[in-house]
Amino acid sequence: MENEVGHEIADALGVLLRRTTRTQLYSALTEGLGESVDELTYPILSALARIGARSAADLAAEVGLDRSGVTRRATRLEEAGLIRRDPDPTDRRASLLVLTDEGNRTVAELRRRLAARITDSLGAWPAGEAAAFARYLQRFMAEGPFN
Repeated sequence: MENEVGHEIADALGVLLRRTTRTQLYSALTEGLGESVDELTYPILSALARIGARSAADLAAEVGLDRSGVTRRATRLEEAGLIRRDPDPTDRRASLLVLTDEGNRTVAELRRRLAARITDSLGAWPAGEAAAFARYLQRFMAEGPFN
């Protein structure tokens, strides 16, 4: 079959990128972190940690939601003390969503939990294969169709 490897990778990515796959993972990662941290707010926290302070409109494009969806989730996170709204220095009408110290601690815990789940899932792999997979995945992301 032509492009067999490409098809196999595309199929695996399809499962990985499915909304239900992400929602189940986010739900497991956020368990016990309080009512405001759940599968709906996880992408907001994660994106702010990854790309820094952003307006709700800019963050919406990053996480695949509309602006009102980001605003609703941001309000929950703000009420929990995990993010704050700072004035946008380039647009006085807008505000930027920023992680608080508590928000950064929460993201650190989420990342620790995610890394542990990944490490556990690779536990049966020979160490060299897991390390090679990590290198190849990073290379794929840098050189592949997503950049």
